[in-house]
Amino acid sequence: MKKLLKYISPLAPDDSGACSVLYEMGGITVICDAGGCAGNVCGFDEPRWFEKRSALFSAGLRDMDAILGRDDLLVKKLAKITQQIDAPFTAIVGTPVPAVIATDLKAIERMAMKKTALPCIALGTDGTGLYDHGEEMAYYRLFEMFATEKLDVKKGKLGVIGATPLNTGETDSVRIKETLDKSGFEKIVCFGMDSSLEEVIKASECERLLVIAPSGIKAAKLMNERFGTPFDAGYPDDSRGVLLPGDDAVKCTCGLKGSRVLIIHQQFYANALREKYERLAGCDVTVGSFFMMDKDYMREGDIRFRDEDDLAKAAASGKYDIICADKRFSRVLKGFDIKHFPLQHFAVSGTLNRDI
Repeated sequence: MKKLLKYISPLAPDDSGACSVLYEMGGITVICDAGGCAGNVCGFDEPRWFEKRSALFSAGLRDMDAILGRDDLLVKKLAKITQQIDAPFTAIVGTPVPAVIATDLKAIERMAMKKTALPCIALGTDGTGLYDHGEEMAYYRLFEMFATEKLDVKKGKLGVIGATPLNTGETDSVRIKETLDKSGFEKIVCFGMDSSLEEVIKASECERLLVIAPSGIKAAKLMNERFGTPFDAGYPDDSRGVLLPGDDAVKCTCGLKGSRVLIIHQQFYANALREKYERLAGCDVTVGSFFMMDKDYMREGDIRFRDEDDLAKAAASGKYDIICADKRFSRVLKGFDIKHFPLQHFAVSGTLNRDI
């Protein structure tokens, strides 16, 4: 069966990605489920749940609620929450339950706005897509709905799109800002990480945008079309190893000379690490990912993995001496005559940078 995972853990799904973008925005987020999907988000895919507060709720759908599609009950619950929590907007995140019964999330969005008098974003995630697709939906809808006013550009202000734990392995923006401080910008804002919806509303003030994961490209293009805001795509690099502490995959450049390397991560991070390996060790590097691969930032030979078999075929091809990938992929790579250097990706293994 295609896409059946026999050796690695399930990858972070699209509903987790959407919740990750919304987590620090200050709104009320309702996961449209019976409780299981919310538990997955909070227990496994959102490390900030243990550090920072967020108004994130499960709809708590009972069997008959789900079967009969009682949308009015969901909206009634949401309206009650808004009376207790002061929030600038609400969001409803889809899961397999509403997807299976064909819930009209757009209709719920309209009902919620009428009932609560607050802006509402309903995201059609279904739990079968991967996290970056959910992030892309959330970023785009936030900027589409709230970044509507043309403000005076503040020279030296940089906006970063794509800073979520699932992409970066970080739960705050400290290391990203420390690295970008050397780039000449006076104020750096990571949308959705150590910042709220207010920064999205003021996004047109940014002199430039930096997109550090493919999930942010669509929103950045919207800002470019709407306000002419230029953007770059790439991952912050510093002398310590592209924002990663001393793991084998980053420290090993001195022993890589002339090696053929396959790096597996989110595309923009992997591209940054490729440039480092080429510059410092003269490696022949290919980038691969189980997640989004934007064609504008791919080189010939880069790989979009569809399933475990694609990874096994790459390992058996004889094209690579070393594979830099999350430790969870070791079960797939076991038995192949190839070196595996661990390169953590939170969306794969739930391992933060600080935990290695």
